[in-house]
Amino acid sequence: MRVPLSDCPDGFSVRPSDFAAVLFVARLTDWPCDSGLATGSLHRSLGEAGEIEPETEGFLIENGVDYAEFSNEALACLPNVTPESPWKIPAEEIRKRRDLRQQCIFTIDPATARDLDDALSCIPLGGGNYEVGVHIADVSYFLTEGTVLDEVASERATSVYLVQKVIPMLPRLLCEQLCSLNPAEDRLTFSVIWTVTEEGKILDEWMGRSVIRSCVKMTYQHAQGIIEDPTKEWTAEEIPPVTGNHSIPDIVQCVLNLNKIAVNLRRQRFDDGALRLDQPKLAFTMDFNSGLPNGCSVYVQKDSNRLVEEFMLLANMAVAHRTYRAAKEKAMLRRHPPPKAKMFDDVVDLCKRMGMPINAATAGDLQTSLNLYHAADEHSKGRCQVLVHLCAKPMQMAKYFCSGYIDDEFQYKHYALNVPFYTHFTSPIRRYADVVVHRLLAEALECGPTVVADKSRIELQAQHCNDKKTAAKRVQDLSGELFFAVFIKECGPLEEEGMVLAVLDQSFDVLVLKFGVIKRVYCNALPLKEHQFHKNHNNPSLTLVWKTDDRNPEIKQTIKIFTLLNVILKADEQPLKYSATIKRPEELEED
Repeated sequence: MRVPLSDCPDGFSVRPSDFAAVLFVARLTDWPCDSGLATGSLHRSLGEAGEIEPETEGFLIENGVDYAEFSNEALACLPNVTPESPWKIPAEEIRKRRDLRQQCIFTIDPATARDLDDALSCIPLGGGNYEVGVHIADVSYFLTEGTVLDEVASERATSVYLVQKVIPMLPRLLCEQLCSLNPAEDRLTFSVIWTVTEEGKILDEWMGRSVIRSCVKMTYQHAQGIIEDPTKEWTAEEIPPVTGNHSIPDIVQCVLNLNKIAVNLRRQRFDDGALRLDQPKLAFTMDFNSGLPNGCSVYVQKDSNRLVEEFMLLANMAVAHRTYRAAKEKAMLRRHPPPKAKMFDDVVDLCKRMGMPINAATAGDLQTSLNLYHAADEHSKGRCQVLVHLCAKPMQMAKYFCSGYIDDEFQYKHYALNVPFYTHFTSPIRRYADVVVHRLLAEALECGPTVVADKSRIELQAQHCNDKKTAAKRVQDLSGELFFAVFIKECGPLEEEGMVLAVLDQSFDVLVLKFGVIKRVYCNALPLKEHQFHKNHNNPSLTLVWKTDDRNPEIKQTIKIFTLLNVILKADEQPLKYSATIKRPEELEED
């Protein structure tokens, strides 16, 4: 881009090197069709390249994420709340709803969560049956369709979760206070309540607007502890404060009953052909003084996570069916198309050639095949991680859509879940699509106003939500990569086990098993005498010939997919960049 010198900061023409590490925001103003170079203008400086906040602001701008403070016009749509005059649910509103405030209802979330969308309840009915409830923050009560705040939320479409902060979709008064299902506070909710057997068979279902009072804010760690040690007598020092007429034993029993049902629901889902391709998610610990990462690990999904997930999936599926039955022309649903056929065929062929055949005829067949390769040893775990990455590449993104724009119901199907109808209902504080679904559900149940948006508006909003979800995912990935690069700089060099997942003519990609990070290793960065690429149809390989040095003879090494290596991660001189090399093998390979 060509930028006028007059836009540049003072001293730029005399001392350009002073600005070599400064990040600027530039705006494209013109791009003539007969020119290979655009014209632009400098908008402002973000700060030094290599610093976390300027880099973060840069990729937020680049991906169109609105991180500005909410305008006064938007904030004027909120209830008037002061410490002296806190907001209370109007008595008239409570009379319209199912009052569940005396029930044992609680939240299970990450320890750092402040926007609590969902809560759970479980009441034994006798005879092996239970009344299980999923209770979701009723954001649509506060977010009136067509208001300035609604327009801002619909444009943002999603909260964006960075490593160091959250950029919320809604003002904090809503997402952290009035809508958040905080303990010991009356909160407006949308509930889905089932009568269900211990095996997970649904006998009855109710949906509607409700009011709850959560009795405890649990973390996944608390719930996991209960699941792992079901006979333990938990003390008040080990569990967060329990309010109302409920006790710690009540909470413990609810968690155990919910987990028992969730295990059976999950088993049935996978028996019915569901697929789960878990992608690693990095978690960082920060130095209190510097704010820089001093630890990094892969976030591990445990039974407590799966417990919550099962009931959220169940609620989403139930609401999808209900809203579609009520309004087949304007339901907002979520479909997941099958994987790209040619790319998936290549993966199947590659796995067959590598001696790890998979059956990918259906999502369930693929899951069954992947299960065959699970084992406890590190090499098998690494191979499973590589297999998951290989199988994830041909997968398409799930997408929101308005049912009135697709005639063929078969195309509504969610490939990975293997269900005919699905939507998002359970996270309205952080996803605008869920707010739309809440409004449609309220209309269907005749407990809310008629939705003003017609099917064309809902379809436009669905596509916008898709775009914003993609941008948010990209930004979240960039944030993770940024902090991982800082972690390497602060704590590296690191030597870790890695496994090859792709081989090219001049390089190969390695999955670093401990962190789930994929990094490319270039042959010209290694002390090699020579290297040779062998295509071998769909089973490529590289032969590396390591140079002789004072301590080691010449060594030949073959690099194939699933080859296990020692990877060295080291910070580069360029800010927030790091590179990967591999450790020289210690033993000579036979020809």
